[in-house]
Amino acid sequence: MNADPADQIRLLDVQALDTRLQQIAHRRESLPEHAEIESLTKDLTQLRDLLVASQTEESDTAREQTKAEQDVDQVRQRAVRDQQRLDSGAVSSPKDLESLQREIVSLAKRQGDLEDVVLEVMERREAAQERAAELTERVSSVQAKADDAVARRDIAAGTLGTEETTAAKERGTVSATIPADLLKLYEKLRVQQGGVGAARLYQRRCEGCRLELNITEVNEVKAASPSTVLRCENCRRILVRTSESGL
Repeated sequence: MNADPADQIRLLDVQALDTRLQQIAHRRESLPEHAEIESLTKDLTQLRDLLVASQTEESDTAREQTKAEQDVDQVRQRAVRDQQRLDSGAVSSPKDLESLQREIVSLAKRQGDLEDVVLEVMERREAAQERAAELTERVSSVQAKADDAVARRDIAAGTLGTEETTAAKERGTVSATIPADLLKLYEKLRVQQGGVGAARLYQRRCEGCRLELNITEVNEVKAASPSTVLRCENCRRILVRTSESGL
């Protein structure tokens, strides 16, 4: 393949812009905020799960407390009715009086036991409420940190996006001046060679593979026409000659 030496040199400009675009993409993917956001998101997920568990426990103990208080109230009302019967003198049979008195004593003990249950449930409910309040604050704090990290990431990504747009526009302008067949070869090699399709020959060294040409290869390059599109014998990239090739 033949191409004007100026076109070949402009190919290096395209390569430089492609390298720049690759670097921008890498910087975007490597923004430290990505790892920070991922870590904070995991923390948020765990905290929210714990918060839901605490809120569920608080809700369950609230219902348990209501049920226990209702049980206490029922026993208290029954005890009040029995005491009123006893005090009214309506029960005259000694046997019935003894039975009623035993029931009042039993109800008093039952009420005491149920009140203990209410206190125990209330303590568990208060603990769940405190835990939920603490977790709510922690969720808010971590969420604020996550929001800040997202904002910083978006700003950084926006800056890189502007750089990328500028480089891509410049790349389009330069590549439009290069012959189609030369550009097609370059694009093919760039895909095959990890993003580098053309390299400068600098001081008899290919800047693509960093290997120095041997004397035979140097002589072949010297003998080649300036318009001949050369390829590195080692990496097969397009080898572009400049005034610094050392020939």
